Amino acid sequence: MENIKSVCEEKNFQALYESFAKDVRNFMYYKCGNLEQAEDLTQQTFLKLWTNCKKVIYEKAKSYLFTVANNDFLKQVAHQKVKLKFQQASQATSINHSESSDALVRENEFKEVLEHAISQLTEGQREVFLLNRIDKLKYREIAEMLQISIKTVEKRMQKALEFLNRSIKEFETRNI
Repeated sequence: MENIKSVCEEKNFQALYESFAKDVRNFMYYKCGNLEQAEDLTQQTFLKLWTNCKKVIYEKAKSYLFTVANNDFLKQVAHQKVKLKFQQASQATSINHSESSDALVRENEFKEVLEHAISQLTEGQREVFLLNRIDKLKYREIAEMLQISIKTVEKRMQKALEFLNRSIKEFETRNI
């Protein structure tokens, strides 16, 4: 008789959670740019794994987790786009009205401009940029995680950096 691990066994489920919760959360954060949303998606994903534990093969659980998380994220994209557009409009308004030369105010403005610019990146560019610059993953690791070629990772990073450089230069031009 084969010794097959069951996702429904608490110790196995706990092992999966400990192994993949952080990776799923980070993956979702890089996709959506919102830590709270990423954590919610991660919780929902593990809840679905538990609910469907009899249908999921233990060895396929990692793939299941990332697929479910990504699908749940895609369902939220329309709502997030509306929310993001509102946030961007309010940030742009506050940046345009703020003309203080105080260093702290300028630093906060720059941070807002940078966060705004990062949120303006395409999903793919934002993922690659944050995985590389925040998680310090190499292009090869990013390519494997996202199941894309290293050339695609390089191209997305190049486009992201070009866009961010333009955004920063525009900010600097306005604040000279």
